[in-house]
Amino acid sequence: MIILDTNILSELVKPAPEQRVVEWLDSLAPDEVVTTAVTAAELWYGVRRLPDGKRKSELADGIDAMLFEDLGGRIEVFDAAAATRYADIVLVRESLGRPIAAADAQIAAICARHKATLATRNIKDFEGTGITLVNPWDDAPASHD
Repeated sequence: MIILDTNILSELVKPAPEQRVVEWLDSLAPDEVVTTAVTAAELWYGVRRLPDGKRKSELADGIDAMLFEDLGGRIEVFDAAAATRYADIVLVRESLGRPIAAADAQIAAICARHKATLATRNIKDFEGTGITLVNPWDDAPASHD
């Protein structure tokens, strides 16, 4: 399972997304690609804070289509099993002197709970969480941290 972080989905709703990211995503089996409810919340927050207008409407339509058509509603939730992993992730990052944002810790915990790889451009935000990471903007293979 590959879990797409917010920056991947944000890239895909751009009028001209980075071709490497599109090609990388196209190389995956559609049913192995999911996102999280945390990511969906971040996307909707970003859209809803925009002033009303064409851009806001187009982005909202794009996000809705991406989540429910392209991903087929495959959205993993932050549940009780992820909550225990969240606590461990936050504690490890604190011990490293590298606090982690709550949303990032929730996303990492969901990945850990499902033994999934996280696709993100923000590799440094998730280092030290124990999950496998891949950056579709790079040609490097996934790394386990």
